[in-house]
Amino acid sequence: MNQITLTVSGLSKEFNRRMIFRNVSFTISTGEALALTGKNGSGKSTLIKILSGVLTPFKGNVVFTVNGARIGPDDIKSAIGLVSPYLQLYDEFTGLENLLVLSSIRSNGSIRAGRAEALLDRFGLAARQHDLVRGYSSGMKQRLKYAFALLHAPGVLLLDEPTSNLDAEGIEVVRQVVREQQKTGVLILATNDEDEAAWCSRRFQVA
Repeated sequence: MNQITLTVSGLSKEFNRRMIFRNVSFTISTGEALALTGKNGSGKSTLIKILSGVLTPFKGNVVFTVNGARIGPDDIKSAIGLVSPYLQLYDEFTGLENLLVLSSIRSNGSIRAGRAEALLDRFGLAARQHDLVRGYSSGMKQRLKYAFALLHAPGVLLLDEPTSNLDAEGIEVVRQVVREQQKTGVLILATNDEDEAAWCSRRFQVA
């Protein structure tokens, strides 16, 4: 098993001259799970975006290492899985097509259809995998985002509002995913939900 470490040093972010958060620092390694908590507007989602490479920080650094070797910017996308409200799916494609198309972008098409189909089955979408995503409910779209996030077996899994729009069955599958990720990699989730935060061994309050 690879030893993955994510080191965040002196991270700050501002929008329109307003400081969202200042001097955020923490380190997390394989086998650990961190809950980012804080009031609405404190910057939890913004921090997740920075960790995933969607946004750049105003100040500070985010460093990923695998077995002590630093991962370059071009390789980080292959190490991260992301589930978030702002992750966009292709409504004009089917569920299966979404996974295969997104895989071709992120993993150069190296993911086989069988892997995608197995994940769709795990998240209760097997019977709808050939339906256009525009016909999916919000809960089904959330399940599809998880299938995409796990498609390449990421070392780092980032979850923003992890159980948003999910029913009890979907939440239980997410709990299983969280437990599995903590055994094999790094997990960071952003939440205001006490039950979700309790899934993690550590907490960091964003302010």
